[in-house]
Amino acid sequence: MKILITGIHGFVGSNLVGALKDRHEIYGLDIVAPEKEGVVKTFSWEDLDANNIPQVDAIVHLAGKAHDTKNKSGAEVYFKVNTDLTKKIFDYFSDNSNIKKFIFFSSVKAAVDKVPGNILTEDVTPSPVGPYGESKVKAEEYILGKLKESEEKYKNRDVIILRPCMIHGPGNKGNLNLLYGFVKKGLPWPLGAFENRRTFTSIDNLTFAISGILSNPIESGIYNMADDRALSTNELIQAMCHAMGKNAKIWRISKGLINFGAKVGDILHLPLNTFRLEKLTENYVVSNEKIKRALGIKNMPVDSVDGLTKTIKSFSKGN
Repeated sequence: MKILITGIHGFVGSNLVGALKDRHEIYGLDIVAPEKEGVVKTFSWEDLDANNIPQVDAIVHLAGKAHDTKNKSGAEVYFKVNTDLTKKIFDYFSDNSNIKKFIFFSSVKAAVDKVPGNILTEDVTPSPVGPYGESKVKAEEYILGKLKESEEKYKNRDVIILRPCMIHGPGNKGNLNLLYGFVKKGLPWPLGAFENRRTFTSIDNLTFAISGILSNPIESGIYNMADDRALSTNELIQAMCHAMGKNAKIWRISKGLINFGAKVGDILHLPLNTFRLEKLTENYVVSNEKIKRALGIKNMPVDSVDGLTKTIKSFSKGN
């Protein structure tokens, strides 16, 4: 199969090339187009406009503006990249009927900022908060609108919208970096009384799923992407410490006392306030049952803790 991958020089793109290069013919599309091992040739978006891209069988659209936790990027940047580029590459797919698969790399943040109920499934009504999630859901809406508008045009063509939760792997710890830095210093975690749980996505499970989507007929639609098991922050810290050969230091201070301290932080503008406490202790559990059913599997190949351990060990080695 000939596959065009946008954003091929990014973290996910680089790992996906490594997973696919021995079985498929890979082409890249990125802002810059240097040579890359395992890739026949990388093209620029100008090449797409000029129709200089060779004929392919599938497109994996990874290119996007990542969530900026420091809020330094303007909203227009997210919509220009996450929405407008997606429209452009999907229109290219639509106009080339011999391209049979299109995978759009969205995000769970396109669905919700906070999970309603116990677990996030694909049938939730999207209510993103902030330009990152909003720009992603606008791209989703464009794709879904096109599918509904002309069902015959996309007959026997798979259009998959993937919503991964936080991705990690060797070379990229995502938003785990703050917790990793905290644990590495040997500081005690003071929020052990809060047993909040979160779902993550190992890069190995992600590339496995994308490879499966490319190799098998999959019904068009939205699919969450996540590891099988949600982990509490306490479990995360324990796994990190185990990977680093350290003893976990977890303090289970009274929730009432912590909540009182957060309210004092609101008044005195301290690092720990009610907003930050909520973010540190909220649940964000994502169901991956739909994608597993589509792939015909019962479990993802990499266990949640094993994937995290692999990631942390790579950082300890400086990778």
